Amino acid sequence: MTPADWSAPAAPGPLDATVVLPGSKSLTNRYLVLAALASGVSRLRRPLRSRDTELMAAALRSLGAGVEDATSSGHHADAAPDWIITPSALRGGRPIDCGLAGTVMRFLPPVAALCREPVAFDGDAQARVRPMAAILDALRGLGVEIEDEGRGTLPFEVRGTGTVTGGTVVMDASASSQYISALLLAGPRFEDGVTVVHDGKPVPSEPHITMTVETLRDAGADVDDSEANTWRVEPGELLPLDVTVEPDLSNAAPFLAAALVSGGTVRVPGWPQHTTQAGDRIRDVLDTMGADVHLSAEALAVTGDGTVSGLDVDLHDAAELTPVVAALAACADSPSIIRGVGHIRGHETDRITALATELAALGAEVTEREDGLRIDPRPLHGAPFATYADHRMVMAGALLALRAPGTVVADPGTVAKTLPTFVPLWERMLSGTA
Repeated sequence: MTPADWSAPAAPGPLDATVVLPGSKSLTNRYLVLAALASGVSRLRRPLRSRDTELMAAALRSLGAGVEDATSSGHHADAAPDWIITPSALRGGRPIDCGLAGTVMRFLPPVAALCREPVAFDGDAQARVRPMAAILDALRGLGVEIEDEGRGTLPFEVRGTGTVTGGTVVMDASASSQYISALLLAGPRFEDGVTVVHDGKPVPSEPHITMTVETLRDAGADVDDSEANTWRVEPGELLPLDVTVEPDLSNAAPFLAAALVSGGTVRVPGWPQHTTQAGDRIRDVLDTMGADVHLSAEALAVTGDGTVSGLDVDLHDAAELTPVVAALAACADSPSIIRGVGHIRGHETDRITALATELAALGAEVTEREDGLRIDPRPLHGAPFATYADHRMVMAGALLALRAPGTVVADPGTVAKTLPTFVPLWERMLSGTA
């Protein structure tokens, strides 16, 4: 074990905890982009502060926007400061570090195309294998000059002229819904707007496109999504925003799942009654796997008795839940099949292979499929659990440790990508102090 590893705690007994979570990464980064393109000063309340969102804020500053901290009256002691975003003329000329953030590397090239100076993009070593060709080719089709060494990945340089004509783009977005969201977010600033037509296998995580459409409408954009696989954004002014960011429902998944594995109840306050977050799907998954799930105006409460049922589930539209659901399946009393998530091979790591490898190391019988996993539960035992610089793998490892004492999770700090406080929140939940 290295000093950076984490001896994740086993279950101490039934839980009784309330876990307060910060805002959604997906919403925070969409609002940041729209605020930087708006006609006036915007305020984001209770945003997520994590590596991905701080990278987005820094990148927007590099492009010319002002992104500053502010504390509002009645601010909760545990809440992150608000962000005040002041738009300015997009200038470019400074490099952008994408880290391992898909939203930064995909959402910002269309914004960079509106700059008058070149913008160079690069990121972590793992980011250099994440597919980018679809969005780069789409921008080329709109007349934007891009140099990418012919690889269709990071690093690349966007050489904007200050304007983008816009128009219709036909693209295959079957590798990532982020390609579509990227064009839609910048579309109101294109001279003719943008129409995006998807031509290919079903788009993964389509709720994220719905989220993009709704955030655009929050900013006053005219969006037509009435036709299947076609999205049209009219050119026009984006209005300033003053919004409170919903809790991140995908980050809530491991905490709620812990109630099913350990028994007891875990509550997450502020769960929205209506949401575009794909992570809301965890409610149905936990119900199918044996939990009592109750949503009230105050919180979502999940109660379990320590038994977990297997399931057959298609997570195509909520693939970010796959690591937590796979960990739950390894704790179940019957086999499980997770389908429809082949695209997560191109996420922070090949999540299907990573999960198959690490679940097997703890004792589960796992069959890797082209689009998912079959998991046959077996008695689990503690072992080193590699995380592949993937925040969701850290969360899966923590959940598995509840049933496999002695599990050592590698590089827990990588969870800073979306939830820097994950480890102390987890330990507080198990100790009964959350």
